[in-house]
Amino acid sequence: VQLQASGGGLVQAGGSLRLSCAASGITFSSYAMGWFRQAPGKEREFVAAISRSGGRTYYADSVKGRFTISRDYAKNTVYLQMNSLRPEDTAVYYCAADRTNDQRSIHTRSYEYDYWGQGTQVTVSS
Repeated sequence: VQLQASGGGLVQAGGSLRLSCAASGITFSSYAMGWFRQAPGKEREFVAAISRSGGRTYYADSVKGRFTISRDYAKNTVYLQMNSLRPEDTAVYYCAADRTNDQRSIHTRSYEYDYWGQGTQVTVSS
């Protein structure tokens, strides 16, 4: 199983980035997908998640209205579009896969996820 995250980088405040996470070795449609992030000296925190069906999404309050999670079943890829970036969004961003039988299930706790990607650094300068 591999979750390959990409798209991170350095951006000025107010800018945008799109993160991608390509999944292999899993049946992509059997997994809900999530994004988490970890800033230096802080615990990993939930950012966004999308259900197996793609019909449900959920966001942390800190990113609601600025970030959008989506998934492409043909490419086995989940995306995180990040707009209006702030310095406090600076972190390593991780994608994760959650095996679930529920088409609409969404989880926000890291222990509920089965597989993790390696992370991609996002740095927002002020």
